[in-house]
Amino acid sequence: MDARRGRRPLRALMPTPGQRVMVRYLLPAGSSHPMTDVLGILESVDPVAVRAEDGTVTTVESSQVVALKAIPPRPVSRAAVRNLEHAAALAWPGLEQEWLGGWLLRAGAGFTLRANSAVPLQGPATIDAVEHVRAWYADRGLPARFQLPDRLPAPSLPGWELVNETLVLTADTAALAGAPVTVTAAPQDEWLAGYHRGDTLPAEGPAVLSAVLDGELGFGQIAQDGEVRAIARAAVTSAPDGTRWLGLTAVEVAPSARRQGLGTRICAGLAAWGLEHGAQKMYLQVAADNDAALVLCERLGLTTHHRYRYATER
Repeated sequence: MDARRGRRPLRALMPTPGQRVMVRYLLPAGSSHPMTDVLGILESVDPVAVRAEDGTVTTVESSQVVALKAIPPRPVSRAAVRNLEHAAALAWPGLEQEWLGGWLLRAGAGFTLRANSAVPLQGPATIDAVEHVRAWYADRGLPARFQLPDRLPAPSLPGWELVNETLVLTADTAALAGAPVTVTAAPQDEWLAGYHRGDTLPAEGPAVLSAVLDGELGFGQIAQDGEVRAIARAAVTSAPDGTRWLGLTAVEVAPSARRQGLGTRICAGLAAWGLEHGAQKMYLQVAADNDAALVLCERLGLTTHHRYRYATER
């Protein structure tokens, strides 16, 4: 029986570009087998293009596809979590850093949890290290705080509170790259005017936003009618395994310009910028209760890599 008979329209079966998929497709007449499979990240749907782990792209005409389905992401290892967290820490390092027994301590004058927390990048923290962390932050007038990613060794912190669950979502940069947007090396006044966290940006805010260790920064924006309507911050840093990661943060769309696709456009434009700077992979860190941001990530095809929480003293 013709493998193509009785199938539903292919378009109805299509997963979202950026997802991990399995594609079964027909081979040319005279091949040793009638059909074969390919696993990888879906890059386009017409024709169907799938990028395998080795970077090879297989392109198949829709009429030759027998089956196409999304499959769960490959299980994430402890090493993969540590590598990504290392790149992310370099991308948002605060204003002052100190290494302590495999932990990177960051201080950024209290602006953002990420820039004012200790993250495990090489090993677990001992009881002595916990006390050192507490003293280090106290010297700077800050509370001691640990960022605790899934699957990485965590210190024993009885009586501490776990807060701000955050999802780290990832995708292949090439799968999301779109039309270029305006990118500057530093945040301009109009960019800063579009950056809101519920409060007035503190004096140290621009310096924290502009900090990066061993990486490249880009501040993207989209203007309409002479006014900036969407912004995002992009940082390209390297993990210890050599992977170049693009981290997108501060993705903001003006309330008056929402539901116009500008969030998607600014992320796609900065993905293109990241590709130019050698970033093979990209990530966003999104609060678990930020439904709007999670919908945007799903639309872009990002999938959950791991989660982290902050441990803070009550």
